[in-house]
Amino acid sequence: MSFILCMTVLGVLLMLLALTSSSLRWLPVTTSAVCLGFGTGIGPWGLDLVQLDIRDARHWLERLTEVAVLFSLFNTGIKLRLSLHRKAWHSAYLLAGPVMLASILGVCLVAHYLLEVPWAIALLLGAMLSPTDPVLAGLVQVNNAQDFDRVRFGLSGEAGLNDGTAFPFVIFALLFLGHGPSDFTWVQGWLLKNLIWGVPVGLLIGYGLGRGVGHLMIYLRIKNADSTSSPNDFLALALIAVAYVVAEGLGAYGFLSVFAAGLGLRRAEVRTTQSDLPSEHVTKPVLGHMDSDPRAATVTRHEELSESQLAAGVMMGDMLAFGSLVERAMEVLLITLLGAAIALYWDWRAVGLGLALFCVIRPLSVWLLISGRLLSRPQKALVGWFGIRGIGTLYYLCYALSHGLPAEAVQTTIGLTLSVVALSILLHGISIQPLLERYERSMTNDQEK
Repeated sequence: MSFILCMTVLGVLLMLLALTSSSLRWLPVTTSAVCLGFGTGIGPWGLDLVQLDIRDARHWLERLTEVAVLFSLFNTGIKLRLSLHRKAWHSAYLLAGPVMLASILGVCLVAHYLLEVPWAIALLLGAMLSPTDPVLAGLVQVNNAQDFDRVRFGLSGEAGLNDGTAFPFVIFALLFLGHGPSDFTWVQGWLLKNLIWGVPVGLLIGYGLGRGVGHLMIYLRIKNADSTSSPNDFLALALIAVAYVVAEGLGAYGFLSVFAAGLGLRRAEVRTTQSDLPSEHVTKPVLGHMDSDPRAATVTRHEELSESQLAAGVMMGDMLAFGSLVERAMEVLLITLLGAAIALYWDWRAVGLGLALFCVIRPLSVWLLISGRLLSRPQKALVGWFGIRGIGTLYYLCYALSHGLPAEAVQTTIGLTLSVVALSILLHGISIQPLLERYERSMTNDQEK
């Protein structure tokens, strides 16, 4: 593609989204579904303006998807304000642990016995398709830091945790492919490095960094009377980068570290302000402004706010605004690229695999493994259905292509993975808004009773 063609495609897509945004609110379709359709339209199935071969693009696409997931994980983390021992977190732990493991096993069995995929590739497919996506699941996640709805909170916590907890099993499948079914001497090393060390250390590093940096920044801004002029977007970038690099440097999982950094930063805000109301709810973002009157940064009377509320509120508000902007931009770009690539790799077998995952494996796992004391039956039905696959799965696919996936398995792996992700975007994209509106109406009626 020439630069002019790239700019033309980008401009047309963004204009299309801007002009149709008000209409999309009333239609059962998401932005992701529109971007997928647009990408398909400019790909080989449509105007044939763009041809994206995942095998050739795997290196830069791996980094692009990695960045998208990192921003989304951090943004999700700073929206979750409940302390980690609260009951709303319990369903997230179960979704990111037992439910994800059951999904890996279910996909593996379906892929092997029904699609006749070799065991190692079937296991890799299960590991890549098991985690829900933090980028595309934005509509079903918490709306803000004061949203404690069990469905939204559980899905948000799951999306934050399972992109890291699925990684060990992607590595397990790649090691299995490399060593073969007769040599399992590597399993102990994998267990120690990837599960016993990688997962908890990644979480601890990120949480400690997020909480420490949060307390330090709020303290410095109060001390220097600098609540509104500091570049909070730079701070978000720095914290994401440091949490990721430190965790990866110590052999832990950077995805988990970045998510935990968002959680730690939020806990610093809670402890500093000592308020039940998220501090950003009484301030407004001043993103990009280096000189601002503190009174311009509040939506309430300035004198009613404590210094910590003002400093923390502007910081958190700016970070949320910046993170959401990057997240949306990456979603538009990557899903459009997926649409352009799907024609080269579409695999009809993915229809059966996807329907088995969406309609049987995920819902049944949620139903059996999550107690009715945590989620009611309607809530479990929603959580079981909203297992959206997307950018995280694309990252794992590119990672596998760059780390030893055999050439004879490439076409099958790419085809099934991309096709299931595309089906998820379509099916979940069409059903999200009607189902959520029905759920929210039922919750409102229950509260009125």
